[in-house]
Amino acid sequence: MGLTYKKEEQLRRMPIIQSRIKASRNGKYIIQQTIITNVKPIEYYQAILANTVKVTDEPLGEDELMIEDGSEIAKNTL
Repeated sequence: MGLTYKKEEQLRRMPIIQSRIKASRNGKYIIQQTIITNVKPIEYYQAILANTVKVTDEPLGEDELMIEDGSEIAKNTL
């Protein structure tokens, strides 16, 4: 069973993620490189550069924020 047209279009719009892992020349380190390739139409970037997209700041209430101490999160996940 093949993919639907909608799913194929969705996959085409997703970024291409490549990951490479190799050892350093002296063999002491592992080098992990991730390349994210995202293809968008030129009109998208022209609109951004022309600042035609209006962004408004909206204040957030305290009930909309989730602030946790990073060290506490690390303790809970280990």
